[in-house]
Amino acid sequence: MWADAQKDLDIQLCKERGEFLQPEKDLVKVFKLLATSYIKYIQIFRHLETAHDQLVHQQKQAVIRQVLDGVIGRILEVKREMVKLENSEFHYIDDILDDLKLLPEDTEVPIPRYFIKEKLEVLQQREKTLDQILLDAGLQIEESVEAMTPEEGVRIIQVAERARQGRRRAAFMKRIYLKEKKEKQPKLQVQMGPSPDDAATCIQKVWRGYIQRKKTEKMREEEMIFLGMSLPPHLETMSVSQMHARQVNTPQDEVQETQEELSIKDKLRETEGLYIKKNFQDEISQCFIECRHIIGKFPDYPSEEAGGSMSVFDSQKTAEQIAEELAAQREMALQKKDQKGKKENESKEKKKEKEKAGKKEEEEGWKMGPSNFLSIMEEGSSRYKDIWQNRDEQWDFLQDHDPELIKEENRKDVEEEIRVQVDKVMQQELENLRLAVDGEGSGKQKKGKKSEKVAKQLQPSVVWIGETEKIFSKGGRKTDDEMNPKRLEKMLPKFLQAVKAQDRVLLVGTTTRPFDANLKPFCQVYQKIILIPRPDYSSRLVLWKHIILQNGGVITNLLNISCLANLSDGFTQGHIVQVVQDVLTELRLLQMIRKPLRTEEFVTPLARQDPVYKEEEESFKAWYDKTPLGRARIRALVDKEKEGKGKSKGGNKMKK
Repeated sequence: MWADAQKDLDIQLCKERGEFLQPEKDLVKVFKLLATSYIKYIQIFRHLETAHDQLVHQQKQAVIRQVLDGVIGRILEVKREMVKLENSEFHYIDDILDDLKLLPEDTEVPIPRYFIKEKLEVLQQREKTLDQILLDAGLQIEESVEAMTPEEGVRIIQVAERARQGRRRAAFMKRIYLKEKKEKQPKLQVQMGPSPDDAATCIQKVWRGYIQRKKTEKMREEEMIFLGMSLPPHLETMSVSQMHARQVNTPQDEVQETQEELSIKDKLRETEGLYIKKNFQDEISQCFIECRHIIGKFPDYPSEEAGGSMSVFDSQKTAEQIAEELAAQREMALQKKDQKGKKENESKEKKKEKEKAGKKEEEEGWKMGPSNFLSIMEEGSSRYKDIWQNRDEQWDFLQDHDPELIKEENRKDVEEEIRVQVDKVMQQELENLRLAVDGEGSGKQKKGKKSEKVAKQLQPSVVWIGETEKIFSKGGRKTDDEMNPKRLEKMLPKFLQAVKAQDRVLLVGTTTRPFDANLKPFCQVYQKIILIPRPDYSSRLVLWKHIILQNGGVITNLLNISCLANLSDGFTQGHIVQVVQDVLTELRLLQMIRKPLRTEEFVTPLARQDPVYKEEEESFKAWYDKTPLGRARIRALVDKEKEGKGKSKGGNKMKK
């Protein structure tokens, strides 16, 4: 699966280098190109994520993880271009899915399983904290566990013991009854019994019926797999127990990998540490002497922030190059002081350049912007080709780690540790040489680091505001009541200013009546405004399946999902969730084995829900057209209509 995903990724990267770099004026063709790339990247992501989850080899997981991060970032970039092109958060790609022979389910982006595994302890601790907060606030009631009294315990034991004695008594009486019945039968009948031919015929009948039923079941399974109605056995999802076992074994594998790395690192220190240290000291001492012969004095030793001796001293560099680099570092330090005043002028020039570039793009056509993740994917792909594609792993039966790769990676870490120790020794040696030869003394520079005052404890986190239209309501009274939502109108912009780009904090607001809010402050707070449409037939089909399985239900032939998808036309996703939860109660789940789910069980609860009527849907669309993205979409449509009318008029004139 990993190899297939890498092949698909290489093909997609080759397409991007060729097609995305050429300007294109046909926007329909551009959208088809973007949508196809978006779907392809999702397929690659799903395959890589599955391979990452199933592999035990930690070093292979690291390579896949790098490519996975790049693919996820590229999916977001392509999605951003699609939104920018169509001025809409929703896209209709049914034709492209049909061409690629895919289902709507194949375009879903699942949450990577390593997100949960890596943050399992943090998530569990967060759940405990939230439960405690809800209990303290009185929003959740703790289930009380009542202790059993001695009398109740004795009664339960008595009931169980009497039942056991009753069962033994019944079995004893049954044996006596059968014995008496056997004695009463005539001896001739007992001796005669069924003939051997009749007995053989009876055995054959039972055996042939059993074999035929098994064959019929197997044929039905093969037919369902052939028709695509069920998955093959090797593609079925793993059970909960297997998933739990994998989650339990993963930390053990990580501990074993860490211990192996530590032992290899210790061996490297013992066997190669002295040799590496001596080489570093000889190289740096030689550079000191050669630099003094060239510039007439000993150079300044690079600081730790600049990388120490690693930033300048290299066995492949000459003394002249080292002297030039040291002089360049001094000049850079002086130039940083003069750059503050130039930043404003540069920002103005950049704005002008962006405006000119935007005009050029309109004239030349659409062109894909620069990507921050293509280099990551290309680097991960090259690592796979260099290390793993043609690697002989017949000797590695356990597939847990490769000692030689660990040694190569840890050798760099050991060299860095020894280099830091050597830097401290050579700095003192340089001071002694200056005092002895040049009489120069250099004071040690001490730089303090300021820590951030506010730490985000629960990152990544989501701040959710329900009924957010009340904060920006048009006719709300200004009161000092603590429960008044209008108080948040001035606090939210300050909160957003305090959140920096590197903070993983997301503000999400939900509303069912957005038209009750003032649009201007509403759009200033929320960067993206997404109108969730009513689900179509294919989406409802996927929703019914997913929500029923998620709530513990089992789908059989008695449950017609297609019928439910047709009946629920006009209802939202929340309505479907509510109906499923109303039907699948604890008692109904216990009856699932002997009483499978039927279609009519969901019809009555669905009829109790209020659907979204056309008038209400039109009011939502009219409000959305007033948002920045909606206005941009309308302008684009108007411009297209004008261009079409202009072309038609020009064609009529030519005919005349």
